[in-house]
This record gives sequence, C-alpha cells and structure tokens, in this order.
Amino acid sequence: MRAMTFERLVKNEAFASQTVTTTVGAVGLNRPSEVVIADAKINKDRTADLLSAAHQRAIGDGAATLIHQLAVPFAGFENTSATDVKPDFAVVAPTVDQSGSWLVVGDAKDYERHRSRVEDSRLLKGFLQVAVGAESAAAWSKLPAGMSVHRYGALAVPRNAFLQPEALVEDLADHRREVAMRIAERRAEAKDAAFDPSELDLFTEHLVATFDPGSCPSCSLFAYCRAELRKSADPTDVLVEIGIPRDVRPLVAGIVDGTGHIGAAQPSLIAQVVATNAGVAQQTKQRRVDPIGLPGTVNFVLAKADAASLGVHGIGIQVVTADGPGDWIQHVFPEPQSPQTRRAVVRVIGSALTKAIKDRRLADPDNPEPVHLVVPDKMTADVLVSIADNLAGLELSRLRWAQDKLMGRPQLTFDGEPAQVPLRLSEDDRTAVAFLLEDDRARAMTLRSPIVNAQEVLTRHHVVGGPTVSALRLDYVVAWFLEGSAVDHRNLSDEIENLEHTPGARLTNTQSNAIHATISGPEERRNLAEYDRLVRAELTYKSDVLTKAIEILDNDQPSRLRDVHRTIEADAQAVWQRRLRLHASDLVRFGRTYRWWRNALVEPIQDDQKCRDQLLALANPQAAQDLASDAGQRMVAFADVVSVDPLVLDVHSRRIAAGSSVVLLHVNDDPCVEDPAVGLKVQGGSFQFQGMAIGPLSKDGIDEDAPRGHLSWGAAIAPTLAVRDRVVVADCDWFAGTPYRRNLNVKRPAVDGHAAPKPDCLTAGYSDDPDAHAYCCKPHEVNEAEWSDTLAERRAAGLLNPQTWPPVRNDDAFEAAAAGQPQGDPYAEAPVSSPADLTEDDLD
Repeated sequence: MRAMTFERLVKNEAFASQTVTTTVGAVGLNRPSEVVIADAKINKDRTADLLSAAHQRAIGDGAATLIHQLAVPFAGFENTSATDVKPDFAVVAPTVDQSGSWLVVGDAKDYERHRSRVEDSRLLKGFLQVAVGAESAAAWSKLPAGMSVHRYGALAVPRNAFLQPEALVEDLADHRREVAMRIAERRAEAKDAAFDPSELDLFTEHLVATFDPGSCPSCSLFAYCRAELRKSADPTDVLVEIGIPRDVRPLVAGIVDGTGHIGAAQPSLIAQVVATNAGVAQQTKQRRVDPIGLPGTVNFVLAKADAASLGVHGIGIQVVTADGPGDWIQHVFPEPQSPQTRRAVVRVIGSALTKAIKDRRLADPDNPEPVHLVVPDKMTADVLVSIADNLAGLELSRLRWAQDKLMGRPQLTFDGEPAQVPLRLSEDDRTAVAFLLEDDRARAMTLRSPIVNAQEVLTRHHVVGGPTVSALRLDYVVAWFLEGSAVDHRNLSDEIENLEHTPGARLTNTQSNAIHATISGPEERRNLAEYDRLVRAELTYKSDVLTKAIEILDNDQPSRLRDVHRTIEADAQAVWQRRLRLHASDLVRFGRTYRWWRNALVEPIQDDQKCRDQLLALANPQAAQDLASDAGQRMVAFADVVSVDPLVLDVHSRRIAAGSSVVLLHVNDDPCVEDPAVGLKVQGGSFQFQGMAIGPLSKDGIDEDAPRGHLSWGAAIAPTLAVRDRVVVADCDWFAGTPYRRNLNVKRPAVDGHAAPKPDCLTAGYSDDPDAHAYCCKPHEVNEAEWSDTLAERRAAGLLNPQTWPPVRNDDAFEAAAAGQPQGDPYAEAPVSSPADLTEDDLD
C-alpha cells in the first residue's frame, strides 16, 4: 500500500512539475515554457506516439513533457517476445538551442530514509534500473529522429514522512556501460550455449553450492536450496548452510565430520561451528562493559508501521533507577503516520530520560553517570533517530518562520510556498530529540553508546550456532539459553521464522497485514479495539524478549573496563547536556555538522577506533585471538610458552621480534586485565592499567639452532605461566606508553567539543559576549533568525526558488511541508493484494 500510495503521488500534478523542473534544471537545460503530463499506460505503441508528440512540442514550443508508465523493448531484443522495460517516468525537454530534444529516463522507488538519507546501495540499484531503461530507449528503433537519450537519469524517492517525492539526478554513463556489458555477455552466452533439458545433470552435478544464508533469502529458490543442503549426506554441507566462507570450510571441517582436526581459522568462526555442532552457545570470555540493566538506562521497544516510513503503531518503555527496573508501560497510537504520533513518541522518551538523568544526579551530583536507551535491534534506533531528525528540522524551520513573522515577512518554505508552521517542541520533546541526534552524531565514535543495541551486546559475549544472519534476531539468540537440552539450530531457525511476532521494530508480514487491515479503509470498517489488542500483543512479546536478554546478561560478570567505557560516555554526555541546556547545536544531526567540524573530527575518530581496538584486545580473548590470526595486522600475536625459567616464548609473528617490547594480554582464554592484582587508574589523557606483565624480547640465552620465533622475555612483573600455555601478546608500541615497564597506558579519546558550550558558558555565555561565544554556545534561536534574514535577502534578489534557474537544491532536506500540498495516506483505502506480475526486485 505504501508503494502504491507513493506511485500515486509521483503522478500527482502538484509534484509532476517539480519533478520536471528539478530534472531539467539539474542537467543544465533551459527553463521550459510549460510542463505537459501524459500517461503511456505501459503500451509500446502509445509510448512511441507520446514520445513523438513530446519531441515536436519541445522543438516547437520549448515545452517539457513528463510521461508516466512507459514501455520500451529490452535493449537488443526489440523484435522478440522478451519482457519490455517499464520506466516509471521519463522527461522530454528541448536542447539548449531547441534544435532537438533530450529524453531523461526515470524511475520511482519507495525507498525509506534512515537517519535522513537513503542507503547508497539502494540508490545504486535504483539507478542501475534507470540505466537499463535508458540503454533500451537509446536502442529502440521508434525513438523519434532528433531525440537523444540523456546521459543523466532521475530517481524519484520520498523526501519526507508524507511520501512527497523529490527527484535525484545522477550521471548514468558508468551504469549504462555496465548494463551494456552485461547484456552483451548474456547474449553471447545464450548464443554459444545450446540447452538440452535431458543433459541438465551434466551442467549441475559438479557444482559446489554457493548458498549464502545472508543474501539468498530474497531469491525464490531459497527454501529449496536450503532444504537440499539440510538433507545432504555430506556433513560438511552444514558449513555451507550456516554461511562459513568457502576458504575457511576446510579448516573447520573436522568439527563436523568427526575427524576433530581444526586448522588456523579465526576463533570466532570456530566457536560458531562448535556451537552449531554441539547445540550449545559458546562464550567469548569477555566480561561485560555495557550499561544494560544499570540505573540510568531506559529499556525501549517499538512496533513500526510498514505502511509509513516513520509510522509507529506503539511503543513500550521501562526506566531503570536506583530502586530497580520500573514497570513496562505501553503506548498505542491509532494514527501511526500522524505528526502527533511522532511527537508523542519523543515526549514519552524525553520524560523517561529526564527521570533517569535526575536519578543519576541524585546518586552523584558532582559526577553523574551517563544515561542510555536500550533497544532490541538497530532498526529501532534508526527509526527513533529518523523521527528525531524529522522533528528537529521542523523546529529549526519554526524558528526561522518565527523570525519571518516578527519581521512582517510571509512564512515560506524553501521553494517559496506558504508554510505549514508546526508547534514548538516541549522540553521533554527536545530532550529526547537532542539525545537521539547526539547518538546520530556519535555513530562514528565506536566507544560512544547513547543508544545500546541489546542484540549486539549479547552476541559480543556469546556465540550461538546456525547462520550468522539468524543471530541478528534477539529472540533467536535468547532461545539458545532457554532450551533444556542441546539446540537444533535448524528447528530453532524454522520456529523463529514462523513466529507471528518479532523482537525488533519491523513486524512479520502476517502481523503487519493484520494490524494494517484494522485501521485502513473507510472509518466504518476500522476496528480500533482489535488494533489495540494486536499492537499490545506485539509490544508484550518484544518487551518479554528484551527482559529475558537482560536476565541472561545479568549472569555474566562485569569487567574492570566497564568503568573506562562509562567514563568516556559520561564525559561526552556532559557536553551534550550543556548543548541541551543552552540550545546550542543540540538539534544538529551528523549530516548537518559544519564542514570544519567534520574535518576536525578525523583525528578523534581515529583515536576512538584505536582505543576501541586496544580495549577489545585487552578484554575479549576471542577478539584478541582473531587479531592474532589476522596476517594483515602487526601488533598482536600468538605465543607459546617454551620454558618458564628462563621465560622463553615461541612468538608466532615476523613483525614482533627480538628488540620488541610486548605486554601480555591473555593466558589461554583468560584476560590478564581482569586479574585482581591489576589496577586501573583514570588519568586526564589515558587509562592506566597497573601491574601488567611488560618487557623486552631478546635472543639472549637462546640456542642458535632454536626456531626463529623462540625469544627470551624479560618481563618486569613475571606472570604465572606453565609450559605449553597459549598466550596472546601485543607490541607495546601500539599503546600510549608503558611507565616503569609495569603499567600500560591506553590513550583516552578526546571528547567532541566542537561547536559546543564550554563549562564556563553556563555562567557567562552568548548573551553576555556574543563575539567571544559565537562558535561555542550560540543558541539555535539566534542562528536560525540570522539564517531567516539571509534567505529573505536572497529571495528578494530572485536567487531562490521558484524565481531562480536552475532550481536551488535544499541540502538541509528538512521535512517542512507546504500548506495544502497533497500528502500520502496509505491507510485511506482498504488493503489490496500486490500485483501478481511484480517481484521484490521491481519494488526495490
């Protein structure tokens, strides 16, 4: 229904002219004298006639024509029964000298925006489909003489939550070359290969399965291929079934074929195969550094409406304070797509966050602990941040329009249409919006955790069997701890796939359709009581799964490094709270940060990544072993204890050699940093781990005929080791120093304080000295008022839409809709079945 609603809006006259002018202006052509709209109705003859008429109109009157639902023979197969190419639309416009015309091929794709943007991979796929249409049109014999297919193409995608379309224009030269190459390859293969059905086995019996559980589910043969692997008599086919890479399978085949031989594969992959074979989840041996379950966390689940990009059926929320976890509270929204629903969602979150912040301040007024939002999957976080971005854009637009009203100017959108002025964000609303956008800005910082994904945390500590893609569902991971006996990953996968509920934001197709049917169509056929029951049942399942995951994590020991992670997050949130209090850059998403701000973050991002890798190597035996197994890194290596007196190691590295100084990270599977004898000191520029085994490697006392890797290790603090112990060591040059050869320093990453209030801004800020505080605590209210005045000056000079040509693109991409513009409502009509001739690829 959502795709059909978007398609209707693309054809709506209010947006047709916008699509044409945006496309024509973007490719450098003149402003058309008029815009004509036509519909080819997926008919080749009608398409040819409309193209001819559009061409004559272009060269005669300088008019542009938007043609919907074209049908063009597939390139190279014009006089065959091959399926036609069906571009959603095309724009015909005159050349600059009006001696001919250009055909700009386009397609409409109902791509959802996550965190204010459409994924590049989806845009690439969309433009490749546009390129197929362009290549086919260029090869068509009925293309009018004097009309050429333009090298650029257009893709219409939703620009906001109301599915209002905007045209993205891109150079198709590379895409068309690839399409032409692929078509030529297929034609050559078809010409050279004569197919005899009776010889099918000869073509397939020697092939090795290329099944991939991560990418194959979209294929119609997925279930068949998986069934073939499951009934195979070859025990190693289970490795194909669960997605073990082809080059790794021989190294781990011994786990499943009974030989027991294991090669030098990454320990994480070995653990996955062992868990699959034994039916028991394997521990990574890392202790907990996450905040889940601690006071100051807010547990959150969400049921997303598939019919709307930012639609929400309902939410469940639980606040954890010093008194323990509160009750789960559910909120159901009968109008999923409504702007009021989005405001209600952030208001609930803001109220919960405010309660958590107050609780942490009461516990420690001087150094309050950070607060976190705990969600069951990444999609939940993406939906929340997208909602926050939507509301932040509306609030910033409202501030500009408030200045327009104050100055007596009309309140206009970027394109010069009367604006629909939104309500002001309340304090609770703003707290949630600012917190969620803080997570968006922090996503490049791997040690930041405003929003915590419970699925990622649980799989960080436990490796479950079966395909890795199955472990992306929190209920699948949780189920490995609920069984009384060994888990059969196949039965569990089938059971999870057949459930009517999901743990994350997206619903199953069955449940989504059932919920949609209760609130769509005419008012008299809607059933709000059934809607409420279905949504609450979905939320109950999600909250139950998240609660069980928290209970599982409660059985895992906390790490000494948890204080390190909490310190990093607390420092960053202190800056965020100053932003929120002073309204200074608290409503800025990552994509709208100033260019100098993004450039200044290059080094902090690198420091953050390095600190994360070092902390992970210190705390997680499996991650450290994966690093040691990676031939592409230089700093971490395996070593075997050859003797303890003198202490001699057999170091498995060509880069860590005599003269290197190393620190002991793990003995067998035990992290040294968790030893009670090791201390932690939080310093201004580093985290210091005191009492670590550190020392130089040398050839002193080693026989000349000893293996190359045998090295004497002069550790200042001698560790307790035994011959044949497998240890992991790291080059000390990787870290920030080793004072007294007893302490290990990990560089503390700097807080992102760019364009942010300083501590002294709370006492004397922008209002006291605007010049001195112009780049730290200048509030949004002032910034947007100044920008409003600037836009008014440009509009008066004719430099903005619709006066200027080519049209100016709104890079902010805020969702402020013009008053009276048509809006998509996927609930207005009763649901219908999808057309039988459409595939998932057609929609995507």
